[in-house]
Amino acid sequence: MLIIDNITYSVEGRLLFEGASAAIPQGHKVGIVGRNGTGKTTLFNLIRGELVLEGGDIRMPAKARIGGVAQEVPGSEVSLIDTVLAADTERAELLAESETATDGVRIGTIQARLADIDAWSAEARAASILRGLGFTHEEQLMPCSAFSGGWRMRVALAAVLFSAPDLLLLDEPTNYLDLEGALWLESYLARYPHSVLVISHDRGLLNRAVGHILHLEDRKLTLYTGNYDTFARTRAARLASIEAQRSKTDARRVHLQKFVDRFRASATKARQAQSRIKMIEKLETFTTPQEAALRAFTFPEPEELSPPIVNIESGSVGYDHKPVLSRLNLRIDQDDRIALLGRNGEGKSTLSKLLAGKLEPMGGRLTKSNKLRVGYFAQHQLDELRADETPLEHLRRMRPKEMPGRHRARLAGFGLNADQVDTEVGRLSGGQKARLSLLVATIDAPHMLILDEPTNHLDMESREALVDALTAYTGAVILVSHDMHLLSLVADRLWLVKDGRVTPYDDDLESYRKMLLSADTPNEKSKGASRPKQASPQDIAALRSEVKRSEERVGKLSTMRDKLAKKLADPGLYEPEKLGEAEVWQKKYAEVMEALDRAEGLWMKSLEKLEDTKA
Repeated sequence: MLIIDNITYSVEGRLLFEGASAAIPQGHKVGIVGRNGTGKTTLFNLIRGELVLEGGDIRMPAKARIGGVAQEVPGSEVSLIDTVLAADTERAELLAESETATDGVRIGTIQARLADIDAWSAEARAASILRGLGFTHEEQLMPCSAFSGGWRMRVALAAVLFSAPDLLLLDEPTNYLDLEGALWLESYLARYPHSVLVISHDRGLLNRAVGHILHLEDRKLTLYTGNYDTFARTRAARLASIEAQRSKTDARRVHLQKFVDRFRASATKARQAQSRIKMIEKLETFTTPQEAALRAFTFPEPEELSPPIVNIESGSVGYDHKPVLSRLNLRIDQDDRIALLGRNGEGKSTLSKLLAGKLEPMGGRLTKSNKLRVGYFAQHQLDELRADETPLEHLRRMRPKEMPGRHRARLAGFGLNADQVDTEVGRLSGGQKARLSLLVATIDAPHMLILDEPTNHLDMESREALVDALTAYTGAVILVSHDMHLLSLVADRLWLVKDGRVTPYDDDLESYRKMLLSADTPNEKSKGASRPKQASPQDIAALRSEVKRSEERVGKLSTMRDKLAKKLADPGLYEPEKLGEAEVWQKKYAEVMEALDRAEGLWMKSLEKLEDTKA
């Protein structure tokens, strides 16, 4: 159990926690929510012991292992699969020791522990996690240096999931995942055998992967039972109750104050007036918990164009004369709301760039309305903002003829307040930069708005505000997002980007989610299972590697057994003065034989699993 007991902590004189407490039972999956800047990440650092509390205590079982994704893995020449396998330090140390151990007792202990931690299936488990996070079998064998920072963050996530700590701490883990990876992670966390604390603004994950919500607000922690939707309903009812009670108290206070004001100077009513003053002082003051003001997005309205605004016939697009997508036959009207589905690397961003005019078609015919304006937002554009300029200076450069008041009004329409508009972009938070980038993308009142992962860095209230803005927006919307909640509320058409094609997906998002999860679920024997999932070449390769390792282990133990048997066959060992030594060698031989039996059993199991999978 994780006990957070009456903790107090401040940063630069600003209190983040004041007498905050919570108790998280073992095995619970808990989502941590709260406005940006309230201290959620700081809480993780306190739990890990990286910061020193000013008051209170945080306690866990003495030997509990805490794990989290602190940073991306380095760009080394170590392969992805070996990087993930190395995260289980106990397994790695035992395997290394097993190569050199000569003592029979220690050998038996090592083999028993390796069996207990299921060491021989480790490679298959690591490969399964990497595959769920979007890495093919070929990519798993490539060095980490071959991948960008975002992909190495996925490797770091895979490593901590593989190491299976007793308390798993995840801070916005879906920010560097696509929809398919985010859905896989939801399913994995729901089945994770130990405790999980996850900071997230992903409503889908908080609804499907956790059973409790820990809310950080007003420097306090409140634990709610249920998923995010349950928390939202419970909290709304609580706030309504507080508001109703406050209204009653305010009305009572006004009534008493009127009596005091009227009769304070009256000699005959002075005692009653004093009595009512005391009653006013005793009235409870209800403070409604801080509510994040709905930071609305204000998208300018474009004029209406004749349909279609974009039409592609037999189109193709790619890079360096190599098509990524071909045989494109697509039409977009101004009232379309389209979500692009498909695994990472299939071409969603390539299609987005084609529609945004960032890429030219390699073939076919692409026609657009003459007056078409396109707004484009992608995560890399946050890095294209000028770090040494303020948001106000960005708008002065983009709209030099506009008055400063108009600039400030535009920024306020995207939730950037007076202090933030005069702050250098390099000092703004990720969410504030995202708001500025969204303003830049929509400033020309585009007829089509292309959004590639727009909710990264936005808190829950901001995501809801974005949904409202997109619902009211009168232009076309093309969405790429891992946020199922956003897609379900905004998109009314789904396009699947797969195998170099873009085709309509006629089912709904829930069907797509189930399809992805069933494709990533391992084969299991069950009654009524009419057709088991076909094994991938990656599954078979991982199992073959497992068989090879098991076979090598049996070979080494067999060699050790033969050496001990030769020693025990020496008649001189049984002379009276050496009987004690003979007993030691016999004991070692018995231990090696026991370890050999166990290793042979694991070898046979891995062989059977390989044959079943191939069949």
